[in-house]
Amino acid sequence: MFNFGKLSTSITMDLAKVKDEDKLNLCRKYYIGGFAFLPFLWFVNSVWFFREAFLKPEYQQQKQIKTYVIRSMIGTAIWIAIITTWEYHNTKKQSVEIGEVIS
Repeated sequence: MFNFGKLSTSITMDLAKVKDEDKLNLCRKYYIGGFAFLPFLWFVNSVWFFREAFLKPEYQQQKQIKTYVIRSMIGTAIWIAIITTWEYHNTKKQSVEIGEVIS
């Protein structure tokens, strides 16, 4: 995985080489990690495991992975909405303060 002999920064993980049980455990860890105010993990989980959840032929752990991926997508959408609303509110508040100073 890591090749410190070369100056290559290419670090990849091929999910095709990972056991299905390990995929489920990794997906679960990313999902739970998102609750620790790390919503970026939900986004990564959604992108990384999307194919495993929806495009691969069915296997035993796929139903649980699909649940984690869907919940991660929902969590990502909620966090994007919260951050967007907060940023809009702060920008609008600063615009009003600048307008008051100018006038």
